[in-house]
Amino acid sequence: MNIKAVIVEDSRLARNELKELIKKHDDIDLLGEAENVDAGFELIQNTSPDLLFLDINMPEKDGFELLEMLDEVPITIFTTAFDEYAIKSFEYNALDYLLKPVSEKRFDMAMEKVRTKLESVQTGADKSKRLKESSQIFIKDGESCWLVKIGDISHFEIVGNYTRVFFGDKKPLLYKSLNLVEEKLPEASFFRANRQQIVNTHFIEGVVPWFNGKLKLTMQNGEEIEVSRRQSYIFKDRMSL
Repeated sequence: MNIKAVIVEDSRLARNELKELIKKHDDIDLLGEAENVDAGFELIQNTSPDLLFLDINMPEKDGFELLEMLDEVPITIFTTAFDEYAIKSFEYNALDYLLKPVSEKRFDMAMEKVRTKLESVQTGADKSKRLKESSQIFIKDGESCWLVKIGDISHFEIVGNYTRVFFGDKKPLLYKSLNLVEEKLPEASFFRANRQQIVNTHFIEGVVPWFNGKLKLTMQNGEEIEVSRRQSYIFKDRMSL
């Protein structure tokens, strides 16, 4: 399996260094490189890479801002000259980070992580615009940031013009409308319970009849979600209740 990769890095020297390391790995196809966030965004949109080598500290916009711009984030390896960023990158759930100048041994170790990660992800091209459960999205709320796998999200909820995302014990805001979020979610596992909420059916622990033909769902975290009457009929048919 060939690994499609792109580099987003403002330093030409650092880009050349990465390209020389990549050449020693026959299974990595470098699709392109960019020297700033806007060019990097366009490159990723046009090539849909498996792997992103991303510099954190770039002028005008940093690497984290690029991740915010993407609907689906590739496997990400941060490249940085600063140790404090190396620690912070794990809060973003990056697969790995490489400190500049990058040694061949350290690069090879990172590539083994990439191969292991890709082997665990569903293969095969998905022609639709919808995300897969294995896809990850980037969420930034205040100073906190996460790279979250779609399948780990229990539900979404409208908060004004934004959407609250529930995963683990976290519930940050995503700066997109619930309708836009719904268009990207895998239909097999996510269900629109009502105008305000979308649930991941894998996280439903209990279903009970409610008033006026409605249903009430109990999620694994104990939260209760009311399904509208119209959606209750659809839910029953879908779940063969």
